[in-house]
Amino acid sequence: MKSSVQNPWSVGEVAGKFDLPTNVLRHWESVGLLTPARDAAGRRRYGQDEVVRIAVIQRSKAAGMTLDQIGVMLDDGAAERHQVLQRHLDDLDSRMEEMRRSREMTEHAMGCRSHDIATCPRFRASVADVLARL
Repeated sequence: MKSSVQNPWSVGEVAGKFDLPTNVLRHWESVGLLTPARDAAGRRRYGQDEVVRIAVIQRSKAAGMTLDQIGVMLDDGAAERHQVLQRHLDDLDSRMEEMRRSREMTEHAMGCRSHDIATCPRFRASVADVLARL
């Protein structure tokens, strides 16, 4: 049996491995995130490098990055690369803080004796910063 490097995967095989519709891979190619090789019949063939890029794209999208941001991240020659990545790190920090607060509220709600959680003084204190915007 040939290795995957000698016998790259088809678009359907790769899409199946990543649980993606094939049109997503084609879209990522159209916006410049992927450049799969073509066989003699013009069919896309994905080697190990493209498969790694797909994994990076999936992980980055799951973390909230846009395709534009991912494109900049994957382009080592992009002048704005560090600025884009720093903005994403700042966004991650902000979202992680919101998730931490939400977790604290949920943990409190699980053990709170108030029938209506919104009447609990401690629970209300956890949303005081949101209420302060009014």
